[in-house]
Amino acid sequence: MKTIHSNTNYVEWLSADHMHEASKEWLSELMFIKDEHLFFEDLIKTNTLKLIDPENFSHSKEIIDAINKSEKENNLLIEAIKVHENKLEIMTDNIDEPELEKAYKKEHRELIIKISEFEKNYKTLKREFFEIIKNIKKQEKQKLLIDRN
Repeated sequence: MKTIHSNTNYVEWLSADHMHEASKEWLSELMFIKDEHLFFEDLIKTNTLKLIDPENFSHSKEIIDAINKSEKENNLLIEAIKVHENKLEIMTDNIDEPELEKAYKKEHRELIIKISEFEKNYKTLKREFFEIIKNIKKQEKQKLLIDRN
C-alpha cells in the first residue's frame, strides 16, 4: 500500500480565517459521518441475522468492529476540532505570542493529517461495509426468486 505524504508547510501562511473555515468544514464533515454511523447501526440491526450467518460472520464482525472503532475515532476528532477552534483566539487577539501561534499552527497541521487519514480509512470501511450489505441483499433476492419458483 502506498503512503501519501501531505505537504502541510503551507499552514505557516494561512490566515486565522482560513484555519477557522477549515475547522468548520472538518466539523461539518465529521458530523455528517456521525450521522452515517447511525445509519450503519440501523443497517446492522436490520441485517443482524444475515451478518451473523456463518458464511459472513468473520468478515462481518471485522467490519462491525471497524465501524465501532471509526465511530469512537470520529467522536475524538470532533472534540479535538472543537478544542482547536476554541484556541483560535491565540491567532486573532492581536497579541504577539510567537510560541503559542507556532504551537497552534503545528496543531492545525497535525489535524490536517489526522483528518485526511481518517477520511481515507473511513471511505474504505464504508465501501467494504456496503459491499457486505449489497451481497446480503443479493442473496435475499435470489432466495426470494427461488422460493417463488
